[in-house]
Amino acid sequence: MPARTHEVCGSSAHAFALALAGQVSRAKGSSVVWVREAWNSVQLNPLGFETYLDPHQLLVAQAPSHIDVLASAEEALRSGRVALVVMELSKSVGLTEGRRLQLAAQQGGSMGLCLLPEGMGSNAAQSRWHCAPLFDATNTSEDSTLQRWKIIKNKSGTLRAWNVKWNAQARRINVVSEAAQR
Repeated sequence: MPARTHEVCGSSAHAFALALAGQVSRAKGSSVVWVREAWNSVQLNPLGFETYLDPHQLLVAQAPSHIDVLASAEEALRSGRVALVVMELSKSVGLTEGRRLQLAAQQGGSMGLCLLPEGMGSNAAQSRWHCAPLFDATNTSEDSTLQRWKIIKNKSGTLRAWNVKWNAQARRINVVSEAAQR
């Protein structure tokens, strides 16, 4: 849902964020801002995400603290100049901060996505996703991009889960039926 802030957790949260970033930036023709805490020394490698998103469409910003990440994200959302603002956080988002992010997203018409550790969601989020790789020991010839994306909080709908696979040629997510993956 555009103009709202969502959350994602789980070991495939970064893949979810990059797939969403690619889809949203292509649809809107604008850039993606990725804000993270400066202490996080893990680098985003353009070669690793270029199948999802054109590296020229991604602006990575480092903020000194958790609060600065939220403040930077709020300003980027409010500006309306970017398609998506990804916030990579190590702490939970409080109700007040979460509500401020929602209001900024609505005002700017941009989408926000918080990457959070499991169990640290905010009540203000529109939706929360749990994303993890889906392993199948019987399927050794296929690549390993099969994932399980589960919506675990949804303010405007039902809770569901999907098995998905990234299609690098088409640059999109394909839903895979459980029968087809066996």
